[in-house]
Amino acid sequence: MSRPPGGAARTRRTAPLVPLHYLALGGRGPEDVVADPEGRVLTGLEDGRVVRLWHLTDPARARTEVVAETGGRPLGLELLPDGQLLVCDAELGLLRIDPADGVVRVLADLVAGEPLRFCSNAVALPDGSVYFTVSSRRHPLGRWIGDIVEHTGTGRLLRLAPGSDTPEVLLEGLQFANGLVPGADGSFLVVAETGSCRLTRYWLTGPRAGRREPFADLPGMPDNLWRARAAGTARADGPIWVALAGPRVPPLELLHRTPPAVRGAAARAAVHAPFRPTGHAGVLAVDDGGEVVHHLARRRSGFRMVTSVCETGGHLVLGSLWERGVAVCEAPATK
Repeated sequence: MSRPPGGAARTRRTAPLVPLHYLALGGRGPEDVVADPEGRVLTGLEDGRVVRLWHLTDPARARTEVVAETGGRPLGLELLPDGQLLVCDAELGLLRIDPADGVVRVLADLVAGEPLRFCSNAVALPDGSVYFTVSSRRHPLGRWIGDIVEHTGTGRLLRLAPGSDTPEVLLEGLQFANGLVPGADGSFLVVAETGSCRLTRYWLTGPRAGRREPFADLPGMPDNLWRARAAGTARADGPIWVALAGPRVPPLELLHRTPPAVRGAAARAAVHAPFRPTGHAGVLAVDDGGEVVHHLARRRSGFRMVTSVCETGGHLVLGSLWERGVAVCEAPATK
């Protein structure tokens, strides 16, 4: 059952997030994780490598191989039906990688003459259009906490038409635009706004096409979004998985109501202060009406700052901007 636009998502009872094992990757920051049809997982690391993980659900057989090196900082990944890989690189823009030979091609690196920086997450739709987010136009990835504190609202949703190298700006004013997934019927997109602890719906078709509306208010800060695809297609399948990079912070929400000068001063202090994520780890799954169908959490987690989650082989795989590997956890029973 869908809920009226603007209402908070009704959260189901929280279940434990049960860790099974951890796989070190020899590099830091597997920020986004995506599963391919063969059950392998791809992720990008701080040093620019994009790696493929084999047999993650069997620790004795698990192994890692390098697919490509972007020369920048890969964040969000999107697998295409033809096996190609879209990569949002925080330094280089929107890229396309052929995993067969590791060739990296730049699809877009400018927006209205401005360098495309802090590109965060992308999805490709059946018509060949690519939609992607920019988290901040004010703070780079290395100063991401400054944008969360300052609450700049400079995040964007963009579209790259088939055959074009010039992105079109669809939405501005997003609070740290992050994860992105399509609705199951392709009529809308869901965008994570990390800085506002919410998901926003952007309509692609129908009488509300081109408009945004609240989709779900969340108990934490959403980062990357993921949902399964029907085999060999770009059609969405299954619930929308949401990684919660951290819990809500009431003092931060109060700060967001203060004048810009106050928030700016707080942001300048935050980017120079030592950062250590909380021990809270959490993930959600929501349906196409914004209702929570799973909420898994662990209060004293050794795996911190969960920035992505995907499902493969009956397990959940967690990525993190902070950690040096990925965590494999129990998946909830299908509802």
